[in-house]
Amino acid sequence: MSSRIFQSIVLQMKDCSDRAVGVIDEQGTVVACNELACIGERWSNAAALLAADPDSSLATGGYTFKTLPGWAGQFDYAAFARGEDEQAALIVNMAVIALNGAKAYYEEKHDKATFVKNILSDNIMLGDLYVRAKELHFAAEVPRAVILVRQLGLADVTAVDVIASLYPDRQQDYVVSINESDVALVKQLTENTDIRDVQKIAQNVQDAVTRELGIKTVVGVGTIVGHIRDLARAYKEAQIAIDVGKVFEQERSIISYENLGIGRLIYQLPTTLCDMFLREVFKKNPIDSLDQETLFTINKFFENNLNVSETARKLFVHRNTLVYRLEKIKKLTGLDLREFDDAITFKVALMVKKYLVSRGIDS
Repeated sequence: MSSRIFQSIVLQMKDCSDRAVGVIDEQGTVVACNELACIGERWSNAAALLAADPDSSLATGGYTFKTLPGWAGQFDYAAFARGEDEQAALIVNMAVIALNGAKAYYEEKHDKATFVKNILSDNIMLGDLYVRAKELHFAAEVPRAVILVRQLGLADVTAVDVIASLYPDRQQDYVVSINESDVALVKQLTENTDIRDVQKIAQNVQDAVTRELGIKTVVGVGTIVGHIRDLARAYKEAQIAIDVGKVFEQERSIISYENLGIGRLIYQLPTTLCDMFLREVFKKNPIDSLDQETLFTINKFFENNLNVSETARKLFVHRNTLVYRLEKIKKLTGLDLREFDDAITFKVALMVKKYLVSRGIDS
Protein backbone atom coordinates (compact mmCIF):
# COMPACT_ATOMS: atom_id res chain seq x y z
CA MET A 1 0.00 0.00 0.00
CA SER A 2 1.50 3.36 -0.99
CA SER A 3 1.70 6.00 1.77
CA ARG A 4 1.35 8.65 -0.93
CA ILE A 5 -2.34 7.75 -1.26
CA PHE A 6 -2.89 8.35 2.46
CA GLN A 7 -0.79 11.51 2.47
CA SER A 8 -2.86 13.03 -0.31
CA ILE A 9 -6.07 12.48 1.69
CA VAL A 10 -4.82 13.80 5.04
CA LEU A 11 -3.34 16.92 3.45
CA GLN A 12 -6.77 17.73 2.02
CA MET A 13 -8.25 17.35 5.51
CA LYS A 14 -5.95 20.09 6.78
CA ASP A 15 -8.34 22.63 5.26
CA CYS A 16 -11.20 21.25 7.36
CA SER A 17 -9.52 21.03 10.77
CA ASP A 18 -6.57 22.48 12.64
CA ARG A 19 -5.87 19.14 14.28
CA ALA A 20 -3.12 16.73 13.31
CA VAL A 21 -4.61 13.88 11.28
CA GLY A 22 -2.68 10.93 9.93
CA VAL A 23 -2.15 7.20 9.56
CA ILE A 24 0.05 4.63 11.34
CA ASP A 25 0.86 1.14 10.08
CA GLU A 26 0.80 -2.13 12.03
CA GLN A 27 4.25 -1.36 13.49
CA GLY A 28 3.07 2.00 14.80
CA THR A 29 5.07 4.03 12.27
CA VAL A 30 3.41 7.27 11.16
CA VAL A 31 3.24 6.82 7.36
CA ALA A 32 1.14 9.92 6.61
CA CYS A 33 0.24 13.08 8.50
CA ASN A 34 -0.85 16.62 7.72
CA GLU A 35 1.86 17.76 10.15
CA LEU A 36 4.91 16.62 8.22
CA ALA A 37 7.23 16.58 11.23
CA CYS A 38 5.32 13.58 12.64
CA ILE A 39 5.97 11.34 9.62
CA GLY A 40 8.35 8.54 10.52
CA GLU A 41 7.68 8.63 14.29
CA ARG A 42 7.11 5.23 15.93
CA TRP A 43 4.11 4.81 18.26
CA SER A 44 4.54 1.16 19.20
CA ASN A 45 2.29 1.28 22.25
CA ALA A 46 -0.72 2.48 20.25
CA ALA A 47 -0.07 -0.19 17.59
CA ALA A 48 0.02 -2.94 20.22
CA LEU A 49 -3.27 -1.78 21.75
CA LEU A 50 -4.95 -1.61 18.33
CA ALA A 51 -3.68 -5.06 17.36
CA ALA A 52 -5.21 -6.50 20.51
CA ASP A 53 -8.64 -5.03 19.74
CA PRO A 54 -8.72 -3.96 16.05
CA ASP A 55 -12.50 -3.40 15.92
CA SER A 56 -12.72 -0.53 18.42
CA SER A 57 -11.63 3.08 18.69
CA LEU A 58 -8.81 3.93 21.06
CA ALA A 59 -7.79 7.11 22.89
CA THR A 60 -4.24 7.09 24.23
CA GLY A 61 -1.20 9.34 24.46
CA GLY A 62 -3.15 12.42 23.49
CA TYR A 63 -4.51 10.93 20.25
CA THR A 64 -7.64 9.09 19.15
CA PHE A 65 -7.13 6.08 16.88
CA LYS A 66 -9.44 3.96 14.72
CA THR A 67 -8.34 1.06 12.50
CA LEU A 68 -9.02 0.85 8.78
CA PRO A 69 -10.68 -2.43 7.77
CA GLY A 70 -8.09 -4.93 6.53
CA TRP A 71 -8.15 -8.35 4.92
CA ALA A 72 -9.50 -11.09 7.25
CA GLY A 73 -10.19 -8.48 9.95
CA GLN A 74 -6.51 -7.90 10.71
CA PHE A 75 -5.12 -4.50 11.66
CA ASP A 76 -2.73 -3.13 9.08
CA TYR A 77 -3.43 0.64 9.20
CA ALA A 78 -5.16 3.01 11.60
CA ALA A 79 -6.19 6.66 11.30
CA PHE A 80 -5.51 9.08 14.14
CA ALA A 81 -6.43 12.61 15.18
CA ARG A 82 -4.87 14.73 17.90
CA GLY A 83 -6.97 14.86 21.06
CA GLU A 84 -9.03 12.45 23.12
CA ASP A 85 -12.31 14.36 23.04
CA GLU A 86 -15.52 13.94 21.04
CA GLN A 87 -14.23 16.28 18.33
CA ALA A 88 -11.17 14.06 17.83
CA ALA A 89 -13.41 10.98 17.62
CA LEU A 90 -15.58 12.68 14.98
CA ILE A 91 -12.56 13.73 12.92
CA VAL A 92 -10.96 10.28 13.06
CA ASN A 93 -14.24 8.64 11.99
CA MET A 94 -14.46 10.97 9.01
CA ALA A 95 -10.80 10.26 8.19
CA VAL A 96 -11.43 6.50 8.25
CA ILE A 97 -14.26 6.85 5.73
CA ALA A 98 -12.11 8.89 3.33
CA LEU A 99 -8.94 6.82 3.82
CA ASN A 100 -10.71 3.48 3.53
CA GLY A 101 -12.25 4.48 0.20
CA ALA A 102 -8.81 5.32 -1.17
CA LYS A 103 -7.33 2.16 0.35
CA ALA A 104 -10.03 -0.06 -1.17
CA TYR A 105 -9.54 1.50 -4.61
CA TYR A 106 -5.76 1.10 -4.43
CA GLU A 107 -5.90 -2.51 -3.22
CA GLU A 108 -8.49 -3.54 -5.79
CA LYS A 109 -6.47 -1.99 -8.59
CA HIS A 110 -3.15 -3.53 -7.55
CA ASP A 111 -4.40 -6.80 -6.11
CA LYS A 112 -6.22 -7.58 -9.35
CA ALA A 113 -2.91 -7.42 -11.21
CA THR A 114 -1.33 -9.79 -8.66
CA PHE A 115 -4.38 -12.04 -8.89
CA VAL A 116 -4.08 -12.21 -12.69
CA LYS A 117 -0.36 -12.98 -12.46
CA ASN A 118 -1.07 -15.82 -10.03
CA ILE A 119 -3.68 -17.22 -12.42
CA LEU A 120 -1.29 -17.10 -15.39
CA SER A 121 1.48 -18.82 -13.44
CA ASP A 122 -1.02 -21.44 -12.21
CA ASN A 123 -0.14 -20.40 -8.67
CA ILE A 124 -3.62 -20.43 -7.14
CA MET A 125 -5.91 -23.31 -6.17
CA LEU A 126 -9.14 -23.68 -8.14
CA GLY A 127 -11.30 -23.21 -5.02
CA ASP A 128 -9.40 -20.07 -4.01
CA LEU A 129 -9.68 -18.80 -7.58
CA TYR A 130 -13.45 -18.38 -7.38
CA VAL A 131 -13.40 -16.90 -3.87
CA ARG A 132 -10.72 -14.35 -4.73
CA ALA A 133 -12.45 -13.44 -8.00
CA LYS A 134 -15.63 -12.69 -6.08
CA GLU A 135 -13.78 -10.58 -3.50
CA LEU A 136 -12.11 -8.52 -6.22
CA HIS A 137 -15.26 -8.25 -8.37
CA PHE A 138 -13.37 -9.98 -11.17
CA ALA A 139 -15.74 -11.25 -13.88
CA ALA A 140 -15.25 -15.00 -14.22
CA GLU A 141 -17.16 -15.94 -17.37
CA VAL A 142 -16.22 -13.51 -20.12
CA PRO A 143 -14.13 -14.16 -23.25
CA ARG A 144 -10.47 -13.22 -22.87
CA ALA A 145 -7.21 -13.72 -24.73
CA VAL A 146 -3.64 -13.81 -23.45
CA ILE A 147 -1.05 -12.01 -25.56
CA LEU A 148 2.56 -12.54 -24.52
CA VAL A 149 5.12 -9.94 -25.62
CA ARG A 150 8.76 -11.06 -25.43
CA GLN A 151 11.45 -8.43 -25.86
CA LEU A 152 14.47 -9.52 -27.88
CA GLY A 153 17.88 -8.22 -26.93
CA LEU A 154 18.17 -5.60 -24.19
CA ALA A 155 14.82 -5.36 -22.37
CA ASP A 156 13.16 -2.11 -21.26
CA VAL A 157 11.07 -2.19 -18.07
CA THR A 158 8.85 0.63 -19.37
CA ALA A 159 7.36 -1.74 -21.95
CA VAL A 160 4.68 -2.50 -19.33
CA ASP A 161 3.67 1.16 -19.22
CA VAL A 162 3.61 1.46 -23.01
CA ILE A 163 1.26 -1.51 -23.35
CA ALA A 164 -0.88 -0.42 -20.38
CA SER A 165 -1.38 3.02 -21.98
CA LEU A 166 -3.09 1.33 -24.94
CA TYR A 167 -5.72 -0.26 -22.67
CA PRO A 168 -6.53 2.17 -19.83
CA ASP A 169 -9.59 0.28 -18.56
CA ARG A 170 -8.02 -1.41 -15.51
CA GLN A 171 -11.27 -3.19 -14.70
CA GLN A 172 -11.27 -5.23 -17.90
CA ASP A 173 -7.75 -5.40 -19.32
CA TYR A 174 -4.64 -6.31 -17.34
CA VAL A 175 -0.99 -5.83 -18.24
CA VAL A 176 1.35 -7.96 -16.13
CA SER A 177 5.13 -8.03 -16.02
CA ILE A 178 6.13 -11.71 -16.01
CA ASN A 179 9.90 -11.31 -15.91
CA GLU A 180 12.59 -9.00 -17.25
CA SER A 181 11.74 -9.64 -20.90
CA ASP A 182 8.12 -10.88 -20.92
CA VAL A 183 4.93 -8.85 -20.54
CA ALA A 184 1.47 -10.45 -20.69
CA LEU A 185 -1.69 -8.66 -21.77
CA VAL A 186 -4.94 -10.28 -20.62
CA LYS A 187 -7.51 -8.68 -22.91
CA GLN A 188 -11.24 -8.90 -22.35
CA LEU A 189 -13.11 -9.47 -25.61
CA THR A 190 -16.64 -9.22 -26.94
CA GLU A 191 -18.65 -12.34 -27.71
CA ASN A 192 -18.14 -12.19 -31.49
CA THR A 193 -14.36 -11.64 -31.39
CA ASP A 194 -12.32 -14.24 -33.29
CA ILE A 195 -8.61 -15.04 -33.38
CA ARG A 196 -8.00 -12.68 -36.31
CA ASP A 197 -9.20 -9.78 -34.17
CA VAL A 198 -6.85 -10.87 -31.39
CA GLN A 199 -3.96 -10.97 -33.86
CA LYS A 200 -4.76 -7.36 -34.82
CA ILE A 201 -4.58 -6.42 -31.13
CA ALA A 202 -1.22 -8.19 -30.92
CA GLN A 203 -0.03 -6.22 -33.96
CA ASN A 204 -1.09 -2.93 -32.34
CA VAL A 205 0.81 -3.85 -29.17
CA GLN A 206 3.94 -4.78 -31.08
CA ASP A 207 3.80 -1.61 -33.18
CA ALA A 208 3.44 0.56 -30.06
CA VAL A 209 6.43 -1.03 -28.29
CA THR A 210 8.56 -0.70 -31.42
CA ARG A 211 7.48 2.88 -32.02
CA GLU A 212 7.90 4.09 -28.42
CA LEU A 213 10.95 2.11 -27.33
CA GLY A 214 12.58 0.95 -30.55
CA ILE A 215 12.61 -2.61 -29.25
CA LYS A 216 12.26 -5.72 -31.40
CA THR A 217 9.69 -8.16 -30.02
CA VAL A 218 8.08 -11.48 -30.77
CA VAL A 219 4.45 -11.94 -29.73
CA GLY A 220 2.66 -15.17 -28.85
CA VAL A 221 -1.14 -15.39 -28.97
CA GLY A 222 -3.08 -18.06 -27.05
CA THR A 223 -6.56 -19.29 -27.91
CA ILE A 224 -9.62 -17.36 -26.77
CA VAL A 225 -10.97 -18.69 -23.45
CA GLY A 226 -14.34 -18.09 -21.82
CA HIS A 227 -13.50 -18.60 -18.14
CA ILE A 228 -10.78 -17.41 -15.77
CA ARG A 229 -9.82 -21.00 -14.92
CA ASP A 230 -8.58 -21.37 -18.52
CA LEU A 231 -6.33 -18.29 -18.52
CA ALA A 232 -3.33 -20.34 -17.35
CA ARG A 233 -3.79 -22.64 -20.36
CA ALA A 234 -4.06 -19.66 -22.72
CA TYR A 235 -0.85 -18.24 -21.26
CA LYS A 236 0.99 -21.54 -21.76
CA GLU A 237 -0.28 -21.60 -25.35
CA ALA A 238 1.16 -18.13 -25.93
CA GLN A 239 4.50 -19.33 -24.54
CA ILE A 240 4.42 -22.41 -26.78
CA ALA A 241 3.56 -20.22 -29.78
CA ILE A 242 6.73 -18.18 -29.22
CA ASP A 243 8.92 -21.24 -28.63
CA VAL A 244 7.59 -23.19 -31.60
CA GLY A 245 7.58 -20.11 -33.81
CA LYS A 246 11.25 -19.58 -33.02
CA VAL A 247 11.92 -22.91 -34.73
CA PHE A 248 9.38 -23.14 -37.56
CA GLU A 249 8.13 -19.56 -38.12
CA GLN A 250 11.32 -17.53 -37.92
CA GLU A 251 10.13 -15.00 -40.49
CA ARG A 252 7.05 -14.12 -38.41
CA SER A 253 7.06 -11.94 -35.28
CA ILE A 254 3.43 -12.60 -34.26
CA ILE A 255 2.60 -16.27 -33.83
CA SER A 256 -0.80 -17.66 -32.94
CA TYR A 257 -1.08 -21.00 -31.17
CA GLU A 258 -3.99 -21.95 -33.42
CA ASN A 259 -1.83 -21.59 -36.54
CA LEU A 260 1.17 -23.64 -35.41
CA GLY A 261 -0.03 -26.73 -37.27
CA ILE A 262 2.18 -29.81 -37.23
CA GLY A 263 5.08 -27.84 -35.78
CA ARG A 264 3.31 -27.89 -32.42
CA LEU A 265 3.24 -31.68 -32.49
CA ILE A 266 6.88 -32.06 -33.56
CA TYR A 267 8.04 -29.68 -30.83
CA GLN A 268 6.63 -32.01 -28.17
CA LEU A 269 8.29 -35.17 -29.52
CA PRO A 270 11.39 -36.69 -27.87
CA THR A 271 14.55 -35.89 -29.83
CA THR A 272 15.52 -39.57 -29.92
CA LEU A 273 12.26 -40.37 -31.73
CA CYS A 274 12.85 -37.54 -34.20
CA ASP A 275 16.37 -38.75 -34.92
CA MET A 276 15.06 -42.27 -35.49
CA PHE A 277 12.41 -40.94 -37.90
CA LEU A 278 15.02 -39.14 -40.02
CA ARG A 279 17.21 -42.24 -40.24
CA GLU A 280 14.24 -44.33 -41.37
CA VAL A 281 13.11 -41.81 -44.00
CA PHE A 282 16.54 -41.13 -45.50
CA LYS A 283 17.94 -44.63 -45.74
CA LYS A 284 19.80 -43.97 -48.99
CA ASN A 285 21.43 -40.66 -48.12
CA PRO A 286 21.07 -38.37 -45.08
CA ILE A 287 19.15 -35.14 -45.48
CA ASP A 288 22.42 -33.23 -45.11
CA SER A 289 23.51 -34.59 -48.49
CA LEU A 290 21.09 -32.17 -50.18
CA ASP A 291 22.70 -28.86 -51.13
CA GLN A 292 21.13 -25.45 -50.50
CA GLU A 293 19.96 -25.03 -54.11
CA THR A 294 18.11 -28.34 -53.96
CA LEU A 295 16.51 -27.47 -50.62
CA PHE A 296 15.45 -24.09 -52.05
CA THR A 297 13.81 -25.86 -54.99
CA ILE A 298 12.01 -28.26 -52.65
CA ASN A 299 10.68 -25.44 -50.47
CA LYS A 300 9.44 -23.54 -53.54
CA PHE A 301 7.71 -26.70 -54.74
CA PHE A 302 5.91 -26.98 -51.40
CA GLU A 303 5.02 -23.28 -51.39
CA ASN A 304 3.30 -23.74 -54.76
CA ASN A 305 1.26 -26.78 -53.67
CA LEU A 306 3.30 -29.34 -55.64
CA ASN A 307 2.43 -27.59 -58.92
CA VAL A 308 5.34 -28.23 -61.31
CA SER A 309 4.44 -25.55 -63.86
CA GLU A 310 3.86 -22.80 -61.28
CA THR A 311 7.03 -23.68 -59.37
CA ALA A 312 9.09 -23.61 -62.59
CA ARG A 313 7.67 -20.17 -63.38
CA LYS A 314 8.55 -18.86 -59.91
CA LEU A 315 12.07 -20.29 -60.19
CA PHE A 316 12.47 -18.87 -63.73
CA VAL A 317 13.43 -22.28 -65.12
CA HIS A 318 11.98 -24.50 -67.82
CA ARG A 319 9.43 -27.07 -66.66
CA ASN A 320 11.67 -29.91 -67.85
CA THR A 321 14.54 -28.52 -65.79
CA LEU A 322 12.40 -28.72 -62.66
CA VAL A 323 11.27 -32.25 -63.54
CA TYR A 324 14.94 -33.22 -63.87
CA ARG A 325 15.69 -31.78 -60.44
CA LEU A 326 12.77 -33.66 -58.88
CA GLU A 327 13.99 -36.90 -60.45
CA LYS A 328 17.43 -36.24 -59.02
CA ILE A 329 15.90 -35.75 -55.56
CA LYS A 330 14.00 -39.01 -55.97
CA LYS A 331 17.23 -40.88 -56.75
CA LEU A 332 19.00 -39.35 -53.74
CA THR A 333 16.25 -39.80 -51.17
CA GLY A 334 13.89 -42.40 -52.55
CA LEU A 335 11.02 -39.93 -52.26
CA ASP A 336 9.06 -38.61 -55.24
CA LEU A 337 7.83 -35.16 -54.23
CA ARG A 338 5.20 -35.24 -56.95
CA GLU A 339 3.46 -37.96 -54.96
CA PHE A 340 1.33 -36.59 -52.14
CA ASP A 341 2.36 -39.16 -49.49
CA ASP A 342 6.06 -38.75 -50.25
CA ALA A 343 5.71 -34.97 -50.21
CA ILE A 344 4.11 -35.07 -46.76
CA THR A 345 6.87 -37.35 -45.45
CA PHE A 346 9.56 -35.06 -46.85
CA LYS A 347 7.90 -31.91 -45.47
CA VAL A 348 7.66 -33.41 -41.98
CA ALA A 349 11.26 -34.59 -42.23
CA LEU A 350 12.44 -31.07 -43.03
CA MET A 351 10.58 -29.73 -39.99
CA VAL A 352 11.97 -32.48 -37.76
CA LYS A 353 15.48 -31.66 -38.95
CA LYS A 354 14.93 -27.99 -38.20
CA TYR A 355 13.65 -28.90 -34.72
CA LEU A 356 16.72 -31.05 -33.97
CA VAL A 357 19.05 -28.28 -35.11
CA SER A 358 17.26 -25.84 -32.78
CA ARG A 359 17.94 -28.25 -29.93
CA GLY A 360 21.62 -28.43 -30.82
CA ILE A 361 21.36 -31.94 -32.24
CA ASP A 362 23.02 -32.52 -35.62
CA SER A 363 21.37 -35.66 -36.97
